[in-house]
Parts: sequence; C-alpha cells; structure tokens
Amino acid sequence: MTRKQRRLTLIGSAGAVLAVALGLILFALSDQIVFFQSPTDITQNELPAGQRIRLGGLVEEGSVVRSDDAKVSFRVTDMENVIPVTYKGILPDLFREGQGIVTEGVVNANGVFVADTVLAKHDENYMPKEVTEALKDKGHWQGDEAAQ
Repeated sequence: MTRKQRRLTLIGSAGAVLAVALGLILFALSDQIVFFQSPTDITQNELPAGQRIRLGGLVEEGSVVRSDDAKVSFRVTDMENVIPVTYKGILPDLFREGQGIVTEGVVNANGVFVADTVLAKHDENYMPKEVTEALKDKGHWQGDEAAQ
C-alpha cells in the first residue's frame, strides 16, 4: 500500500467513525427534542399521552385561576381552539391574560396540558417566533398594528 492509499484509508475511516458517532448522538437526543404545537395542532393531531411538547399561544382572557398551593390553571388559545393548562410553581412576572406564552410539558389523558415550564414575553414587542407564525397563519396576528 502506498503512502497516498494509507492516507485516504485513514481519512475515510475517520469520516466513517464520525458519521456513526453523529448518528448515535442524534438517535439518543431524538427523545429530548421538543416540538412547538398550537392548540389547533393538539386538537387536530392525536398525540400520545405523556409526549413532551411545547404549547404556544395567547392566555385566554378571564381564564387564570390561582389556588393557595401555588397551582395555576389557565387556558391557551390560538383564536380557534383552546387547551386547558395547569402549572404548579411561580409564574414569570410578565405573565398575564392576553399575553403570548410558550409552555413546556405533556398532555394528560384528560386533554389537560400539564406544564412544567412557562415562558412569557420579555418586553412589549416580543412574542416567540413560533407563536407569531401560528397566529399569522390563522389570520389573528395584530402585532404590527399594535406596536404603532
């Protein structure tokens, strides 16, 4: 075997090992990937109970109910469908009704979204990109007019 052939064999072997390693990493992380869903996506698609997802939309007006044990229930809407959400913990300071939010958690067997993370916008001009796109697709986006 010539020097050039050995070098090409070594480079090819290293590339194959890296490709296998990358494939194993992506396979291992596939269960950790969390996809964004709107309330309409959740109601139209039958998700298996316990699958982790991100739910995004607007907190429905008049839907926030707080209890003594730091439990909060509210409804998230995309102006077409509504998903009830429960969360136990301290909500972000900017959380309020009519607010664009993204929650992360699972949908239980009763169709209630059990959130373990709630993210709210950080200033008056911010809304998560996925929520903005979903609202624009449904024809309910008013952010450009509201900013003026």
